[in-house]
Order: sequence, then structure tokens, then C-alpha cells
Amino acid sequence: MLTVTQKEFWFVTGSQHLYGEDVINVVREDSEEIVKGLNDSGKLAYPIRFKEVVKTADEIKNVMKEANYRDEVAGVITWMHTFSPSKMWIPGLKLLQKPLLHLATQYKREIPWDTIDMDYMNTHQSAHGDREHGFITARLKKNNKVVVGHWGSERVQEDVSAWMTSAVGYIESQNIRVARFGDNMRNVAVTEGDKVEAAIQFGWTIDYFGIGDLVAEIKEVTAEEVAAAYEDLEKVADLEVGDNTPEYFKGQVEEQLKIEIALRRFLEKGNYTAFTTNFEDLHGMKQLPGLAVQRLNAEGYGFAGEGDWKTAALDRLMKVMANNDRTGFMEDYTYHLVEGQEVILGSHMLEVDPTLAATRPKVVVQPLGIGDREDPARYVFDGVGGEAVVVSMLDLGTHYRLIINAVEAIKPDVPAPKLPVARVMWEPKPNFHDGVKAWIEAGGGHHTVISLALTVDQIIDWAKMVDLEYIVIQ
Repeated sequence: MLTVTQKEFWFVTGSQHLYGEDVINVVREDSEEIVKGLNDSGKLAYPIRFKEVVKTADEIKNVMKEANYRDEVAGVITWMHTFSPSKMWIPGLKLLQKPLLHLATQYKREIPWDTIDMDYMNTHQSAHGDREHGFITARLKKNNKVVVGHWGSERVQEDVSAWMTSAVGYIESQNIRVARFGDNMRNVAVTEGDKVEAAIQFGWTIDYFGIGDLVAEIKEVTAEEVAAAYEDLEKVADLEVGDNTPEYFKGQVEEQLKIEIALRRFLEKGNYTAFTTNFEDLHGMKQLPGLAVQRLNAEGYGFAGEGDWKTAALDRLMKVMANNDRTGFMEDYTYHLVEGQEVILGSHMLEVDPTLAATRPKVVVQPLGIGDREDPARYVFDGVGGEAVVVSMLDLGTHYRLIINAVEAIKPDVPAPKLPVARVMWEPKPNFHDGVKAWIEAGGGHHTVISLALTVDQIIDWAKMVDLEYIVIQ
């Protein structure tokens, strides 16, 4: 389900007619070689296409207008080979609605001291042109990314690639559609939000549906469809009957598979990419969706519980950026406060994302103390370890805020035989005490998205693209 249409980035080189046609030809040849080198490096997440050398305001404006309406173009990369007077960039940059990266590089890595003359200086004056270009992007408040260094450097290539991921996230954010089954959990503040402002600022569509709409779809699921899903489940997880009878266990699992099939069908019909559920809105349901949600998470659907549509949309966004790698909805649940070993245990009632699993998931059926429904089936596993980022979206009434915390995810090494849900553990940076304090002081919510595939800088890049206030804790 997680499919992103083919994207590319345009490389636009700045120059001017002052230097003559021979210089322009050199600028074009050098630009084409840089683009080929970047594409051949194997470091880029998406391909770059050399567009042209722009020398006038009209040329710049026409390129930017074309980039806006070409769906395959996810962003524009600019480079100043020579000096390119920035006032002629104003009309085009004002029109540009796609992410912008300023690559502050030069064609040659070294200064050729034995042969350098004024002809060389006029042709290879990227340092001069980059500062002029940097001024106008700052003056226009373009919130663009600047990457500095020789284009052949691995660090530069990796920085460009990381920005590409954020830029595609910006483009795909416009396509996020969240289906809300039921409303927000009653009396909870942090899950509320301004849907109109979310549509304006982030491009998100948030639609409400009564739980009866999903129940009607569940009734249409056939036994043959459930049997096929059960067979697939046996291939990817261990089914642990536990204290249940085999018949009861299988029946509860099949109910979750019916919900999964119905949810997927409903979401596909409406072109929805994320959804929410709420344990207070279950009329007509036999179980709270658990395993059903997790299996859809594995396909790339965004999700959050208790009607938290902001986090569901954020989950989908980060899944797109991470290519659905080790990224999912999370909730701070409880602390381990032994001195020098402080960590956060994250989990949820049922719906912990299996892309975060370090161990093969097992399917269990156990009671759930909320929702007043039958015992639901769910995946149980231990989460992966490594450098990670935890992100929360808040509506403060006057504006949205993103809180970004660099963390160290920790693979659990202590068994929890009675814990009937998956678990993910992490230590906030810079340390537990300062990290948790800063999170709470900033208003950070208990619902988050955690990713071991994305970095703080990639989240910041996206936040800048949508002009979103952010606070970084690291």
C-alpha cells in the first residue's frame, strides 16, 4: 500500500550572459557532469535531472513555473557556477511552491594554483555566486536547505539524499487522508486539533465516519477471505494459543482478520492513507481493532489511537519518508527509574507497529481491560534498538508545534512474560531527566511517532518546508 509515485529533482544552475557563450557552455558541461556524478554515486534516494543553465529572470521564472505543475518533480536544487545576480531570481523564487535546496559547491575540488587566472576566476566563482543566492533566499524567507561542500564528497551526497526524503514527505503530505472511526477520546485535550488549519498548512484531509460504517463493511467479508488471511498470518508470525482453547483462539484471530480486511477495503475505497479508532466508539464491534491495525501498519498505513488524527497523519508522513522502515505510532507508558538505568517503556493497548519489531511477532489472545468487548488478538514482540527520533504534533490554539527528541532505542533484555502487548524502550537525549523535563515543558503529548530510520535533521527539514514551529531536544 505504501507506494510513492516516481519522483525526481531538477538541477538548475545559475549564471548570466556577462561572461559570453563560451563560459556558458563550460557551465552547462560542468553541471551535467556534476549531475551524472551525483546520480552515479549510489547515495541518492531519488534521481536528479539537469534542467538548464538559467541566465535571465524569464528563464528562471519559466523553470520554476514548470516545476510547480510537474507532479514528478519533488524539488529544485540550485547551484551558482558563476555569479548570478539575485534580483533576477526574485520572480521565479516567489512562484516556486516545491522544496528548494541550495547546493553550495564548485566544479573543481582544488584551486589550480599553477594556472589560475582571471578567466578561471570568472568561470569558477561559486563562492561569489552562492553568497548572492543565499542572500535572496533569506530575504524571501524561502526556508530552503543549504548543503555545503564538494559535490563528490560522500557527506554532501548523503546530506542531499536526506533532504530529498524530507522533500518527498512534503509532497506526499498533500495526499494524506485520515479516516476517523468515531471521535476523539472524551475529555482528552492533546488529541484535539484544528482540521482546517491542518489542511491549509500540511495538506491533510481529515474525515469522520461513524463506527457503523466500518461494521457494515465487516459484514461483507467472506469466510474465504478470512481463511486466506489466516494462512498468510501463519507465515509471518507464531500463533500462541496459550490458555485459550484452539477453537476460541482461532475464532478471535479470525475476527481481527475480518476487521483488517474490512478496514483495508474501506480505506482503499476512500483513498485514505491513515486512520484512527477509539475504544469508546465500538458499537456493533466484537473487538477493539488490534492485530488488524498492526497488519495494516506493516503495509504502510498511518494510525493513532483514541481518535488522534494528528498523530495518525504524522505517522503516515514519517512512514512515507522512511519507506515504512522501523517507524510507527507510539505512546509513552511507564518509566524505569533505577538510578543510572532510566528509560521509557513505550507501548499501546494493542496497536504497536510491527515495523519496529526486533523479534518475530507472536499472536496472542488475552483480555483487554478497556472497551468492554471480547478478548482481542494482537502481535506481541520486542522493539529494535539504535539511534532514533521521537516526534509529537501539538495544536496550541494559535499555531501548531512539532516536538522532536533524539533518543536511543533499547532492545529489551529482560523478559516480561505477563505483558500482553509489544514493547519499545528508549532513553531520551541528552539524558532521561533533562529530556523528559524539556518534553513536558514544551507541551509534548503522550502520543508520538518513533523512527529508527529518520534523523532529527530530516524532521526539521520537513518542518521548515511547511513553516511549522519546532522544538528540538537532543
